[in-house]
Amino acid sequence: MRANIEDYALIGDCRTAALISRDGEVDWFCAPRYDSASIFAALLGTEEHGRWALAPRDPSATSTRRYADDTLILVTRWETATGVAEVHEFMPIDGGRVDLVRRIVGVAGHVEFETDLRMRFDYARAVPWVLQAGTDEGPGLRAIAGPDAVIVRGVALHADGNVHRGFFTVEPDVTVDLTLTWYHSYRPEPEPLDVGRALTHTRDWWSHWASRIDHTGPHHELVVRSLITLRALSNLDTGGIVAAATTSLPEQFGGARNWDYRYVWLRDASLTLEALVNHGFLHVAEHWRMWLMRAIAGNTKELQIMYGIAGERDLEERELPHLPGYQGAAPVRIGNGAVDQYQGDVIGEVLCGLEAARAAGLAELPISWSLQKALIEQVEANLERPDNGIWEMRGKPRMFTHSRAMIWAAFDRGVRGSEVYGLDGSPDHWRELRDRVRAEIDENGVDPASGRFVQFAGTTEVDASLLILPQVGFCAFDDPRMLATVAEIEATLMRGGLVHRYRTTTGVDGLAGDEHPFMACTFWMVTQYALSGRRDDADELMARACATANDLGLFSEEYDVGEGRQAGNTPQALSHLAFVRAADALAST
Repeated sequence: MRANIEDYALIGDCRTAALISRDGEVDWFCAPRYDSASIFAALLGTEEHGRWALAPRDPSATSTRRYADDTLILVTRWETATGVAEVHEFMPIDGGRVDLVRRIVGVAGHVEFETDLRMRFDYARAVPWVLQAGTDEGPGLRAIAGPDAVIVRGVALHADGNVHRGFFTVEPDVTVDLTLTWYHSYRPEPEPLDVGRALTHTRDWWSHWASRIDHTGPHHELVVRSLITLRALSNLDTGGIVAAATTSLPEQFGGARNWDYRYVWLRDASLTLEALVNHGFLHVAEHWRMWLMRAIAGNTKELQIMYGIAGERDLEERELPHLPGYQGAAPVRIGNGAVDQYQGDVIGEVLCGLEAARAAGLAELPISWSLQKALIEQVEANLERPDNGIWEMRGKPRMFTHSRAMIWAAFDRGVRGSEVYGLDGSPDHWRELRDRVRAEIDENGVDPASGRFVQFAGTTEVDASLLILPQVGFCAFDDPRMLATVAEIEATLMRGGLVHRYRTTTGVDGLAGDEHPFMACTFWMVTQYALSGRRDDADELMARACATANDLGLFSEEYDVGEGRQAGNTPQALSHLAFVRAADALAST
């Protein structure tokens, strides 16, 4: 059985990443990008679906782990009956290649290590052709399948069926470097990596990046770690920002709510952009804005709610029946059917994110403002269209109140662009449309009996996405309708001390099964508490929510309160950016 989700660490190069368990197993690794096919997929099955294990041979060995300062370099300290050693794992930054490095350093006594390598390309559908490479002094193992190739260097690895094993010992002042390098099988094999130089450069790169974080206030260390994680999910080449590093980690253990989040959702990317801009990283906004213009291109009528990392449009959802799923949660999916949905809120989030960048000093280009005006036209063209909502409901499209509020926000940001920033446009027309949407929400998005906002027109149910309304300026945090909504969310959606998205038992999402509390929603509630005068409640909920992070400060999508374990894809950008916003709210009160 695979490790619990919270037992995994993330290392990455701002293009892709590997998940490494406490036991030293690389159970998930896709190359060369997050959304590429996997080389190691044991996370979604067993070791036979690909993994790279590295640990002391002593079965009683114990480990502790940490990130090296404000970097994405993982340091695992192993203690055995005979000695102490550390494993330093990282992916070099900006080297123009894909390397996964595992440096083993002797600390005290001697420690015998074993490494077990099982490479399975193309989501474990291709067992590679493996050949010995290198020399006795510089051993290597070459694996090839179709377009993909890997060269593993460092110690001699010997075949045992479809597994390759190696053994070595470290003692003080002894260092062993294991490297795995991915490359196109039809290209020349890359030269061996200078590990010492790569380690220094990677440490310096992350330390320099983190040193520019503009933040003071509570939960500082976790804010820094969250921003580092968000940067890791942002592609260094294209500017695309993925929603999570994984696919098909379940929202319900053993269930079918398993989705692929390794793509760029316009919503999540815009919110990530806003979090990074608010903490000093304006250049990330410029990079992402260029990505947005390339992805949307010349026809906003063909706008999708999500794209590939470089702006690809074909994200057809497929199932991989040969993979049994994380701890039996099937099906495993790649691609995402939500790509074909209409989600009315998305353009509002994009325009809010771009206004945050504008307010922080990012100058508008003629083409960038023209794109935003075209997006506003698209909002108007779909003004009366029901949508699938922020939660990507697979049931009947509705007039979701959150979506309507974000449509309001889209027109509002258009008005502000003209009136506050002097950009050309149609502010009078946009204002008329904005006021029309507000009147509609006031009439159809509020339950007349209770005076609270509702999930969609015609229901009395609430939805945690309603907590966003004051955050985008639709109403005040202490608006009586908002306070009544919060009270109902507390009564119906706050279970086990954390906040669910909505009641799945109503059938609104068109899916079977249930799910666990959603971490972003919980952090939205922290923000609501803090900015509506409930500081003690905000601090208490924030402490409870922060306790769901793993020992390295990583948040997943959801949290199983009953079992005390993380659920859903990880690390989840939406969880981390909502946490950062909540910490900012606490700092402001």
